[in-house]
Amino acid sequence: MNYFKIIFYNFLVFFVAITLIEIFFGYWFKDENFGIYMRKERKINWHTNSTFNEKKYDFFYKRNYWGFRGEEFDPKDVKVIFEGGSTGNQRFTPEEFTIVGLINQKLKLLNFDMSIFNASTDGKSVNGYINDFNYWFSKIPNFKPEYVIFYIGLNDRNIVDPFLDYKISEDKIDQIKDFIKNNSIFIDKFKFFKNKYFPRNTSAYDFNNATLYKDFQYVDYQKAIILHKDLNKKDLEFKDMFKDKLIKLKSIIEKKDFKPIFITQLKFDGLRDKKLFLVNNELKKYAEANNYFLIPLDEILNMQINDFYDEVHTTPQGSQRIADAISPLLLNFFEKNIR
Repeated sequence: MNYFKIIFYNFLVFFVAITLIEIFFGYWFKDENFGIYMRKERKINWHTNSTFNEKKYDFFYKRNYWGFRGEEFDPKDVKVIFEGGSTGNQRFTPEEFTIVGLINQKLKLLNFDMSIFNASTDGKSVNGYINDFNYWFSKIPNFKPEYVIFYIGLNDRNIVDPFLDYKISEDKIDQIKDFIKNNSIFIDKFKFFKNKYFPRNTSAYDFNNATLYKDFQYVDYQKAIILHKDLNKKDLEFKDMFKDKLIKLKSIIEKKDFKPIFITQLKFDGLRDKKLFLVNNELKKYAEANNYFLIPLDEILNMQINDFYDEVHTTPQGSQRIADAISPLLLNFFEKNIR
């Protein structure tokens, strides 16, 4: 009986100690309590091997404590963020060869005292950008970006999996697990230790695609105007749905008081996709009506063979081409507007 009491009291002391440590050092009651959101997008360090156009890349795919791609940072130092889906995240590409990474290199080369922080996550549409401000960025203390770059087009052609826009698990049990993992100081320290000394090894990914460019024909903006000139009822309904998203985004822009920058998108064959063409055109009208800065990538750039490894995701070669087209316009905007 005495032996049982010793075990019981030791366990009780241990349980109370763990509870007190969690209460005082965990994130349960702090501003940066992410709750059930973003757990699968934070504190990641994956050793990755990719092959594009027969060239191999060995790197670590990292997402920091706040959920952004790349290294840790102090939220109060963030002036510019980049909002995109998988085409902005570029999970399988070394950070320095992503569109954001390449633009940052140009900023550094020209001695701009600023960096663009990549908030892109796979599958995200305009609805996801809105949710980011409501459920993700609101959890980050001292976070008030002055400029937000929105890379829009491809993920707004179709209805996507709601999880990709909300970043929460569908299953209630998984939500409870995510809540604990996001707030426990012990799990947080374990994750830090594991990422630093035992990073996860992912599979090797070979993105050489021998069939993508078979019978390749590129549809540039001028050709697309003719190709997609006739609109049916479904096209008009689709445009109205997308415009509703943009109206909601405008309320976020005004509420959060930042300057938006919009960039349209392309597929490997340009603008053959009618819905992408319609999204891009509506985005241009929206930007003009609200006096927002926009870079019409679909008008100023023609992509080339091997710029993409599938219909929508760019190789390092394609990312370089896009960064080269965007950078001069973006740098000119920052020179005129930076506070």
